[in-house]
Parts: sequence; structure tokens; C-alpha cells
Amino acid sequence: MREFDRVSEVIRYAEDVTRLTEFYTGVFDFEIAAGDPAHGFVRFDTGDCSLCLHAGRDADLGDYPTKVVFAVDDVDAAREYLLDRDVEMGDIRSPAPGTRVCDGRDPEGNPFSIESTD
Repeated sequence: MREFDRVSEVIRYAEDVTRLTEFYTGVFDFEIAAGDPAHGFVRFDTGDCSLCLHAGRDADLGDYPTKVVFAVDDVDAAREYLLDRDVEMGDIRSPAPGTRVCDGRDPEGNPFSIESTD
């Protein structure tokens, strides 16, 4: 199974999404592709792999490490493939209409997600 060929996004958790949005738009000249800092989520147009900011970091950075997201065609099949290889995987969820996500952890406990969109 070659489901995991493409990293679709990297998620950076933030205490202040507005401040980081201003940083990435002002310093790196990224354009906002989706979301709104006031709602705690922003996706920047950065080419094949998006940089996303998510609200939620209010503790030490280690509590909210950067997460790599893999785009897959079929979350159910990809999850089963990973479970068959003893990869720690959570339940499949739908955080937004047309989006299905499942979180996992690598052998060192680093988070990643697999995601499909309609």
C-alpha cells in the first residue's frame, strides 16, 4: 500500500493564533487559504504542503508538538493498514463536513494524522 506518499499539512499549535498569523503573513508573506485567526484556525497557502495554525497551546511546547498530516484516499483502509503493523491509532472522526481524520503516534510518541477529504 502506497497511501502515505504525500504530506498534506503540518499543524503548529499556538497560544495566540492571531499573533502567529501576523508573523507568518508579515515575515514569510504567506497568504491565508482558509480559516480565521479569530476562530482559532488558519491554513496558509504554502504549495503542496500547507502550514496550519490551531489554537490550543497554553502549556509547555512539549505538550503540543507539531503534527504531520498525511493525505490518504481512504482513511478506513489506511487506518487498518497501520493497525496491522502495530501502529497506535485512535478513532476516526469528522472535524468538518467532508473531512475524515484519524490520529496516530510513531514509535517515539510523536503525533501524526491521516486525513481524507471529499
